[in-house]
Amino acid sequence: MSSSSSTTSPEAPPEADRRRWFALAIVMTAAFMDLVDVTIVNVALPTIQHDEGASTGQIQWITAGYALAFAALLITGGRLGDIFGRKRLFLLGVAGFTLASALCGFAANPEMLVASRILQGGMAAMMVPQVLSIVHATFPAHERGKVFGLFGAIVGMGAVTGPLLGALLTEWNIAGLEWRPIFLINLPVGIAALILGARVIGESRAPKALKLDLVGVALVTLAMLALVHPLTQGRENGWPLWGYVMMAASVVIVGVLVAYEKAKARRDGSPLIELSLFKVKSFAAGIAVQTVFGIVTGIFFLTWTLYMQLGLGWSALRAGLTGVPFSIAVSVAAGISVQKLVPRFGRKVLQAGALTMAVGVLIYVAEAGHYGLGIAAWQMALPLVVMGVGMGLIVAPLTDAVLSEVPREHSGSASGLINTVMQMGNALGLSLVSVVFFNVVEDRFAQGVGNAAFVDGFRSALVWVAGILVGIFALMFALPKASGGAEEAGSPAAAEAGQEKDERREPELV
Repeated sequence: MSSSSSTTSPEAPPEADRRRWFALAIVMTAAFMDLVDVTIVNVALPTIQHDEGASTGQIQWITAGYALAFAALLITGGRLGDIFGRKRLFLLGVAGFTLASALCGFAANPEMLVASRILQGGMAAMMVPQVLSIVHATFPAHERGKVFGLFGAIVGMGAVTGPLLGALLTEWNIAGLEWRPIFLINLPVGIAALILGARVIGESRAPKALKLDLVGVALVTLAMLALVHPLTQGRENGWPLWGYVMMAASVVIVGVLVAYEKAKARRDGSPLIELSLFKVKSFAAGIAVQTVFGIVTGIFFLTWTLYMQLGLGWSALRAGLTGVPFSIAVSVAAGISVQKLVPRFGRKVLQAGALTMAVGVLIYVAEAGHYGLGIAAWQMALPLVVMGVGMGLIVAPLTDAVLSEVPREHSGSASGLINTVMQMGNALGLSLVSVVFFNVVEDRFAQGVGNAAFVDGFRSALVWVAGILVGIFALMFALPKASGGAEEAGSPAAAEAGQEKDERREPELV
């Protein structure tokens, strides 16, 4: 079968070269839509809670439910792309994500909103893993550094655009719809991505026939539910015994999952999780870092939003504007980390990012305590910029490091795992908000301190975040000292070798 329409070799005709960059723009738009959807919801949560009478548990589930469904089905989404075609699954995911966004926008109560968010997360799981797989299958190794640098910039743009767009749409109260336009705005974007993606994205799939692992899917879902559900609902239910039993059971289920996946790999070679990938040191270490980093983002962004709007009494727009320095810092740092810093300094860049974030967090702890309820947005700029630079140094090169040595035939599974553990960590972090934030807020309110309770809760959460970032710094010692992806991007000889390696791994293009 011909592969000229999506080949990545230097001899590709100009039309094919243009098409792959158009295809990149489409898949990046979808990734941007997913990123914006996460941040756009955070800034509107206090308004949703006020307008719909949602409980704190439901507020957590609006975000954690999305992350949980996303994580539970991401590996399956990547595998479905390997089997049936990445373009096909990408377009299916975009269509489902757009439909789920409409259901979220017209939700009649908090329960329907939570259910629609879970559906939205599941559809995102069909869409998002295809992004990295399509990039991996479309671009040669010597160009991926540039592409992942662009991906890091897109992450930063999503962080900038989401809060601001969510704040504006919430404040404007378009047609009396209150917070609902934050979801409905996905409709025109999704429709455009469907129409254009169908025309310019080349189809690709794994070279060998694979099978779905439905038992593996069930075990992954059960393990995650057994951990996240009691953490999310435990505080509202007085931390009952069944919660601790469920969390202990999640460990047992993970053990069963590993044993089953090993047996399935021996039986038919089509496990849900390619455990052989964990023999690749860069992949295994990167996965561990991604998981813990997801916990950091889950805790910080939810507690930050609640602190500003419920504690300080700020409007959604003021809260959204306050995050602009952070988002710009993430975007700038992510844009230069892969291209400029990682080729020269390797993993030290990622470690510097973790420590820089930790310093920014500790500055925030000090300022929040010093200024209390009278803190101004400009006084938050310093810690937010420091944190943003740190995050930007991590997000883009980490993705490249994790995928750099992954065989092309497993790119779908690998990208699914990368996103899965990040979202799993995010869901876990969101669930831990009950422990590190709401518990403190509740205790301080009982002592009669008023809204200062939110300041104390936020500072408590930040101390946890700083400690976790120090742990991430230590984990990064397991990463390769030099980035393979960076070497490919910076060295012509390495680039040529990477291209030859890619040709040996080229997937079937149709």
